[in-house]
Amino acid sequence: MNSNFNAYMDIMPEVREALQDGRPVVALESTIVFHGMPYPQNIECHKRCEEIIRNKGAIPAAIAVSRGRIKVGFTQSDLDEMLEAGDTIKLSRRDLASAVASGRNGATTVSATMMVAEMAGIPVFATGGIGGVHRGAQTTFDISADLQQLAQSNVCVVCAGVKSILDIGLTLEYLETLGVPVLGYMTDDFPAFYTRRSGFKVDSAKGGAAEIARMLKVKWDLGIRGGALIGCPVPEACAMGSAEINQAINQALAEAAANGVHGKEFTPFLLSKMAEVTGGTSLTTNMHLVWNNCEKAAEIAIEYSAI
Repeated sequence: MNSNFNAYMDIMPEVREALQDGRPVVALESTIVFHGMPYPQNIECHKRCEEIIRNKGAIPAAIAVSRGRIKVGFTQSDLDEMLEAGDTIKLSRRDLASAVASGRNGATTVSATMMVAEMAGIPVFATGGIGGVHRGAQTTFDISADLQQLAQSNVCVVCAGVKSILDIGLTLEYLETLGVPVLGYMTDDFPAFYTRRSGFKVDSAKGGAAEIARMLKVKWDLGIRGGALIGCPVPEACAMGSAEINQAINQALAEAAANGVHGKEFTPFLLSKMAEVTGGTSLTTNMHLVWNNCEKAAEIAIEYSAI
């Protein structure tokens, strides 16, 4: 880790010791807690994520900014303090330095979490779904910073695909342009967040954790910069039907347009609206897919640390 980071970053002793010993660590974002889910499901989801990772034999390292300090592995007291303050902003890669410099509280998105994970030396990160190319981006140029960061950070991102509200085909095309490998965890079909299949193929169906870990090692040994995206389908029992989710997405998009919602508020608005439209089913699916991704990320981290 670059020594300059130490002036701004607090790594939890448990996480620091694991990294020093070469033991597996899995990074977690904090926007799920502060902006992605309602209370109390956000707390339940986060605690279960950490339990799953520990039960598999890895160490969880949730990332956030607390009063201007980057936290790699935040404690319950950090979490309680930030929730009580109620002023936690959403931090993408462009916002990280400003939040630290101004002493703000911030929840890291996928792009900011990747940045911090690489700074700390954590090669595996579990999330729900990544951002991507938005529908209509041909005119709006609305493309998530997550994609550019995947091309820059040596971090493996385990997810259930890009969020279904996005243009999955264009997102995969853009990732190809950036040179980011898109792999399937025991699948050759790229998952579509709430549903198991999008109809788009992954670059390579690498099988399980051992095969993915070997590819990562070779990639980074060769000096090929950037991460890899691992598409992990939501468990069958929790998956939603394509017709149901598409209807909910279209309704949520129409309401977002009618209310002029855009920028950082766009995705949280849509996820909240979809939970409302589906009677909470989409929220339940979201929680289960995050937990599944944490399990698979822990398996990859364990295999990678072994080689």
